[in-house]
Amino acid sequence: MLEYITQLADAATILFDSMLKNLVPVFIMLGVLWGIQIVNTLLGRRLNYFGIYPRHWIGLPGIALSPLLHGDFNHLFFNSIPLFILMNFILVGGWHYFIVVTLSITLLSGCLIWLVGRKAIHIGASSLIMGYWSFLLVNTYQHPSAFSILLAILTLYYLGSLVLHLFPQGPEISWEGHVCGAVAGIVTAITPWLFAGH
Repeated sequence: MLEYITQLADAATILFDSMLKNLVPVFIMLGVLWGIQIVNTLLGRRLNYFGIYPRHWIGLPGIALSPLLHGDFNHLFFNSIPLFILMNFILVGGWHYFIVVTLSITLLSGCLIWLVGRKAIHIGASSLIMGYWSFLLVNTYQHPSAFSILLAILTLYYLGSLVLHLFPQGPEISWEGHVCGAVAGIVTAITPWLFAGH
């Protein structure tokens, strides 16, 4: 028991050190999202047309671009908080790990939304958030350790309510994006070749 507590304490130290080291890069990435939102607002939200429009060629760029776009500042604010937490959790694995996970979730969820989403413009980082969330939980099951368990506990404690986003919540909320993001996170976690050599 004492050994397990020691392992959790060591894992917490590693997490804290990693968050301190990556604090500026994470804030820069979030700053880019806020900068895009400012430009988008000044342009009358015209950039949102680069979101995902399912099953139409005009919506294909949105597969990569939709997480960068948000409906308004309120939308972005409530995405920024879980993004800050989850990006820090993923970054513990290093930048290569973070980039692979982020690209995989973004592209997989974007393709799924394009294939099965309702006819509307789908935007926002919610699919990426749900992907990070499910990735961390499934990764703990795939690779149990004191560190992965600590991340799973923190993820559930602070962001457990995200599970509610897997159900329809209103006509203006892309719950399909939430579901597709969660599926993309699971697929990423169980795809070992993505992390070959890591």
